[in-house]
Amino acid sequence: MIDIHSHILPGLDDGAPDLATSIQMARLAVADGITCMACTPHILPGLYENTASGITVAIGALRKAFADEDIPLEIVTGADVHVAPDLVEKLNAGLVPTLNGSRYFLFEPSHRILTPRLEEFAERLIGAGFIPIVTHPERLQWIRSSYGVIQSLNRIGCLMQITAGSVLGEFGKVPLYFAERLLDEGRVDILASDAHGTTRRRPLLSRARDAVAQRLGEAEANAMVETRPAAVLCNATIAPVGQFSEARVPEPERRSFLSRLFGRTNS
Repeated sequence: MIDIHSHILPGLDDGAPDLATSIQMARLAVADGITCMACTPHILPGLYENTASGITVAIGALRKAFADEDIPLEIVTGADVHVAPDLVEKLNAGLVPTLNGSRYFLFEPSHRILTPRLEEFAERLIGAGFIPIVTHPERLQWIRSSYGVIQSLNRIGCLMQITAGSVLGEFGKVPLYFAERLLDEGRVDILASDAHGTTRRRPLLSRARDAVAQRLGEAEANAMVETRPAAVLCNATIAPVGQFSEARVPEPERRSFLSRLFGRTNS
């Protein structure tokens, strides 16, 4: 399997804090059947000021460490790129890395608040020759009130990547619901781990892949962790999933202020 979203590079963001953790993460990934992983630290102006050159240096050092430890995990360049006004210019200048030098890159919208005119911004990126892969849309806090924005992003040409843990319910009922809804509607292109460590958000795909297989079949599950990620890293064209059917699961009830305050639900 190929995992195109990980925070395995040590010390660059909120992922692996040190080399020892990176090595443990790599061993977990290999044991789970992952053979290639994109190293995608956050690029978030003002917080994580990573650059293409710095990421490349860090990957070179990690490759050497894996070779020394005899870990058979291939790693390639990437970044988890947040919205920024000058993103198009930085992509064009090579300051922000794409996935393995392809036209595809991980695109993380603001988590808590919907960025105004996000669809227009995505169209600018696509018009410049890049293809955004929207990361974990099912976990965005605004998806419940603005699901139409996700549909629009998909319609204009953005790919969608959901998190393995969301499919397994590890982020709660709402991300699980939207992960399943996106799957049912045929909007999910890629399944990735978004791994951050060895105890939480681990670099694992197999259980989530199996859950997708039960829902959509073996061929589609394999496409999400093998065929399409490989096409991304090779800069090949990816045909849209294109099912666009109705979701099969009911949306979770909204919790009242008091239930949120006291941690209770109606179920």
